[in-house]
Amino acid sequence: MAVSSFPVLSSLGARSNISVLDRDCSLFSLNIPLVNICSRPSTHPSSSTIVCSYKSENSVSERRKKLLEQYGLDPDEFLSEPSANRAREMRKSGKDKQISGQDPKFQRKTHKLLKVLGGSARRMRLLSPIGLDVRPMMEVVKGAAFDILQAAGGCPASLRPGRWLDLYSGTGSVGIEAMSRGCSEVHFVEMDPWVVSDVLRPNLESTGFFDDSVIHTIPVENFIERAEQLIGNDRPFDYISVTPPYIQVDYGVVMEQLSKSALVGEDTFIVVEYPLKTDMLDSCGCLIQITKRRFGRTVLAIYGPKWAEKEKRKK
Repeated sequence: MAVSSFPVLSSLGARSNISVLDRDCSLFSLNIPLVNICSRPSTHPSSSTIVCSYKSENSVSERRKKLLEQYGLDPDEFLSEPSANRAREMRKSGKDKQISGQDPKFQRKTHKLLKVLGGSARRMRLLSPIGLDVRPMMEVVKGAAFDILQAAGGCPASLRPGRWLDLYSGTGSVGIEAMSRGCSEVHFVEMDPWVVSDVLRPNLESTGFFDDSVIHTIPVENFIERAEQLIGNDRPFDYISVTPPYIQVDYGVVMEQLSKSALVGEDTFIVVEYPLKTDMLDSCGCLIQITKRRFGRTVLAIYGPKWAEKEKRKK
């Protein structure tokens, strides 16, 4: 036999959810009007306590009906498919997941649909999360970006050697592509610990680029602000990629930060992927926009030094 006592605060004529504990320790709720019910004297007339004790399933059902009839309610309306209603409420509140001990963030999975397009790691498959929480750069956009960079750098077969900063790196697809094509070092900035441990790091290890990589688990805006503390007094990066989740970033703020940052030098190239109808400036600090291409709803812009635009035109 289980006995449960639940204090319920209410006013006359108000409706309240009363939770009752069955013999099998399962809860059910009664959405009923409270009209001055009190099983013991109280100095607070607006407070009431209902005590229910049950011995068997039949007595449980009968007691529920009598309790509802006491308030002038139809038992069939409130007791029809109670388990389905309870399950629906638990699904909406997320309590069913809490009870089972399963947290959604531990159920994230990956697949291998991405691949390296060129260079020493060409055709190697990369992990990426299943879902929309991480949105890797489309292969057609990535391929076009590296073709432009190689032509602008005067070496169509590969990238000019240098250091790459991969902002909003996610899977690391862009930075890995850079190392595969000739970059000596890549700094990855990704704030999601699960993505870093279960996607980015395994991708670097499987492609053999882990030793040439530095991972910063920090928001991009904070990284740019604290760049000198995080990477020291190293020279500016040769390449920077900005490929954020579209709706989670203010491009104007990020590009303004970069334009004033020591991360950008006179010979830096910046690759930016952004959604259509986003206003982008024609320059970023001392760099000019050397090209802009549209791929459906995605736009690719590349900023670089003036000499790179002339070199690109020659090629």
